[in-house]
Amino acid sequence: MAMDTFPFQWPMDPAAPSGMDAGLLPTEAAVAPDDGVAYYAPAGVDVDDPALPEFAAAFTCAPDAAAVLAMRRDEEAAGIRLVHLLMSCAGAIEASDHALASAHLSDAHAALAAVSATSGIGRVAVQFTTALSRRLFPSPTAPPSTDAELAFLYHHFYEACPYLKFAHFTANQAILEAFHGCDRVHVIDFSLMQGLQWPALIQALALRPGGPPFLRITGIGPPSTTGRDELRDVGLRLADLARSVRVRFSFRGVAANTLDEVRPWMLQIAPGEAIAFNSVLQLHRLLADPADQAPIEAVLDCVASVRPKIFTVIEQEADHNKPGFLDRFTEALFYYSAVFDSLDAASASGGAGNAMAEAYLQREICDIVCGEGGARRERHEPLARWRDRLRRAGLSAVPLGSNALRQARMLVGLFSGEGHSVEEADGCLTLGWHGRPLFSASAWEAAGDGGENNNSNSNAAASGQPGTVTTADSATRELQLHDTVE
Repeated sequence: MAMDTFPFQWPMDPAAPSGMDAGLLPTEAAVAPDDGVAYYAPAGVDVDDPALPEFAAAFTCAPDAAAVLAMRRDEEAAGIRLVHLLMSCAGAIEASDHALASAHLSDAHAALAAVSATSGIGRVAVQFTTALSRRLFPSPTAPPSTDAELAFLYHHFYEACPYLKFAHFTANQAILEAFHGCDRVHVIDFSLMQGLQWPALIQALALRPGGPPFLRITGIGPPSTTGRDELRDVGLRLADLARSVRVRFSFRGVAANTLDEVRPWMLQIAPGEAIAFNSVLQLHRLLADPADQAPIEAVLDCVASVRPKIFTVIEQEADHNKPGFLDRFTEALFYYSAVFDSLDAASASGGAGNAMAEAYLQREICDIVCGEGGARRERHEPLARWRDRLRRAGLSAVPLGSNALRQARMLVGLFSGEGHSVEEADGCLTLGWHGRPLFSASAWEAAGDGGENNNSNSNAAASGQPGTVTTADSATRELQLHDTVE
């Protein structure tokens, strides 16, 4: 079934959190007046003489093409040198040579002056130079980022480029098709954030021939640190939308610091429900160094035990989980260079929106460059490795199909400029920039039974546990208090 609606965008633009680092906020650009020309004239010359513009024009020279080309070549050479300096700094860090790394970093700071700050390589070089500085000279006084700041930056990243729109739309299309003919459906979202993904699915279910099913959404998110129940706030907005389009709806929030803290009984799975798990850029955070116990296996085992109709997985198409620092740094430098370059084409407005989107990416870059061991969360891996891991967990791939490919290409064409492309790879989709895949989308189901789930055991485990769900006819009254994992 084709989805007739594109990803919903909340009408309000969230205000910047009051405690947000002012360094993340863009400054207002100074605009030079363009309604007049100032001339220098010696004493006795009438500056209002109408002949002065023609006089000045006679001394105006057109830019020399050879000079412009030479400037571009010089800047390209400076960019290449800057990249080499950054990689040399990373190599010295891997070799534990702090003095040499500091020297290369100092040279990189100096080389930044020769590279345009508005170019893709200039902007990404600033981010990686900053990250290397933080690694070599950590500041113990830097305040940790808050969930409110992350939500603020996430919203701007969503608006500035097509990557999250592609993720939401492709996952929703797969979920919608998996729910065909089901009367009771349950979506379990591994990271609810602001709920940007789900209005489009609610609207598509409302238009389903034969009427919409009863929809339950369980949203997982971090515990509130402000005393405000953000999960419930998102649930209320989704409930209002569902009521307006006459979709029977229930929401449940589950607060947890990490996904492996969530237990099956917290999901309150009911017999006869068609289950969909949804993970957008979350699974890579469950990986760990080879010597450590990775929580990814336990989470995937939990998913497979529920036997979902569909499990949608969106991940960065990158390899930032390499054990060697230089390899990881080099891969990240070229990956984010492509992402930053694509932001210019994707965002027609530029300015503050792009600055906030880049601040969102800066968090990932700093984690990859500065974090080691358990402190590093952004452990992106390529699609081929995710295929092997998900199959070992007892899941089978569900081809996304030509319909999803066609609609994803249409979506990307609407929300971005030239250069982005959507390709199909063995039943999965990738979104790339000038031929380089940057994000991948895949769908999975329980192996062996086509996703026909049996939830009697999960329901039995849920009975007698705290947080029992009660429902009512009114969509807004069906909202449930969430379980919190301490």
